[in-house]
Amino acid sequence: MKKHTSLSAKQLLLMAALLLVFSSTVIFLFTFRQDEKRFVNITSRLFTEEMTGNTLNMHYSLAYPENYGIHDYTPLLPAYSAEGARLGQIAAENTLAALRAIHTESLSDSDAYLCRLLTRSLKASIDLNSFSYYREPLSPASGMQTQLPVLLAEYAFRSRQDIEDYLELLEQTDEYLASLLSYEQEKYAAGLGMPALCLKQVREQCDTMITADQVESNTHFLQTTFRERLQELCSRGMLSLADAQNYIMENDRLLKTVVLPAYRSLGDGLLLLEDESIPLTGLAALPQGREYYQALLVSETGSYRSVEEIQNMLSRQFSLVYRDLQQLVKEHPDLAGSYTADTAVEFPYQEASQMLQDLKQRMAEDFPALLEDTATVDLKSVSESLEPFCAPAFYLTAPLDDTGHNVIYINKRKTLSGLDLYTTLAHEGYPGHMYQNAYSNQVSSARGERPVRELLWYGGYLEGWALYTEFLSFDYASQLLKEQGMEQEALYAQIEKYNRSLQLCLYSILDIMVHYENASYSQAAQVLNSFGIESDPAVRAIYTYVAQEPCNYLKYYLGYLEILNLKDSAQELWGEEYSDYQFHCFLLEAGPADFVSLEEQLSKWSLIEQTPLLSTEPEALPTLPEKYYRTPQPTTANAAA
Repeated sequence: MKKHTSLSAKQLLLMAALLLVFSSTVIFLFTFRQDEKRFVNITSRLFTEEMTGNTLNMHYSLAYPENYGIHDYTPLLPAYSAEGARLGQIAAENTLAALRAIHTESLSDSDAYLCRLLTRSLKASIDLNSFSYYREPLSPASGMQTQLPVLLAEYAFRSRQDIEDYLELLEQTDEYLASLLSYEQEKYAAGLGMPALCLKQVREQCDTMITADQVESNTHFLQTTFRERLQELCSRGMLSLADAQNYIMENDRLLKTVVLPAYRSLGDGLLLLEDESIPLTGLAALPQGREYYQALLVSETGSYRSVEEIQNMLSRQFSLVYRDLQQLVKEHPDLAGSYTADTAVEFPYQEASQMLQDLKQRMAEDFPALLEDTATVDLKSVSESLEPFCAPAFYLTAPLDDTGHNVIYINKRKTLSGLDLYTTLAHEGYPGHMYQNAYSNQVSSARGERPVRELLWYGGYLEGWALYTEFLSFDYASQLLKEQGMEQEALYAQIEKYNRSLQLCLYSILDIMVHYENASYSQAAQVLNSFGIESDPAVRAIYTYVAQEPCNYLKYYLGYLEILNLKDSAQELWGEEYSDYQFHCFLLEAGPADFVSLEEQLSKWSLIEQTPLLSTEPEALPTLPEKYYRTPQPTTANAAA
């Protein structure tokens, strides 16, 4: 006879509770793993699609794509099409929906932060792209008609594959420019055509960017720079002279039969769109222009403040800087008689290399150090044939997997000197763009962040950081001048700092007036006149640039003000524990990002737990799988004005 064991009600309830806990734990772990798996799949797919969908971007982002699992790809310079734009918008909306379905609490802190960044970035992109035909890819100031040839001229050749990819891209130039012309034609048909003044400028650029005489005489910069890059590979034994000659012949053929006709066709097509009845105005004069401007503000600056709040920030900053300038003059009354806008500040250093070294030494106390053996910067002169099309100095973002080799280009035709060159090198080099990019890449590698992070572009953070460090460099310059016994010149440097800030602040205020309040040229001129800018050519040039490049000055100056706001918040949160060094560590390690996300991260930042990730010895950093590398957005970092 079997013996039956009976359980009490209490025991049954306990078992049921344990079973429930076990089931809940299993479900939680399953959900956790599912969310993590979905996030990995989404970000991996997004990264690969973005890289293989634009070879020019991929090349500036990855020196060796094969190290990221990208082996088979077709060289592609993506052309515009209305259908492609529609499908791209749908894909972005689907990706956003997939990200929003993920429970961020199931992800690691790093992935949760990345998910929030991706979500905000995609939402901003979708909002912006919902305004069809408002963007201007052929802007006279920064359009692809001038940017594309420069990017091709600086396209690094590290292997034979790079040469062949480059030639494939060159062969697609006609389709690419034709697609931009189609876009302009659709804009015109939609009542949003480019003003005739701007079209004429673009046509002139098309006529001068490449000419038959240049190509026939082998003097065009896409010929001279091509030969220079091949010569370097030949000198390293990676290419034979015979193969180099064949590549040169193919490059010449493509320039004559593809690129030159493409620019002629673009210029001819734009001529047919010239309509003198379309005036040069701000966005506010267009249907939905104000709404588009607000979306553009978010996308370009990473600031989610209202336009009215931004105006208040700018007005307050202008008053503060002007007060400081007045105080300086009051303390040193002799400045009023000895300084004018044309005063040249004598400077102890004349060579750019000396200036960079001085900047690197002076920043050391307040900024975390890079790994010395993995980050170098070379100063190079812009090729003579490129000089008319380049800024006085610029830094091209180094590829993720070659972040240790950085180059700052100096344009000898537009050479700056003295204080101007010193502060420009701070903006582009130490502690500006070059330093920030190298530090961010090294931190990312140390943390094993997902590479999709660097597909996100934050103009307000990047240019705000560069401007923030540029203003610091005026103080460094003053210190240097005082050390040399040049007390008067040190004061001049401070005046230049205040003038630079007032100028950029004024232009940012003007940007809002023109594009949000629909200020006319005469109204803008009145504002500029009231601040001493009275020359008609100068006023016309400023208004034209602001009208053609909405949000550009705000990308710099509002980004800078947002960083100052974060700095104030850090001082309030950290109290006596605050230091500029710790704040810079936070800003470098939490960014690049939009400023709402940075504010959120600041509230979670613990000074006790944080030490600079790059303060460890190089060999102490973990060796990470290739799949965890990240990709920087390829941009040319130039000064605002």
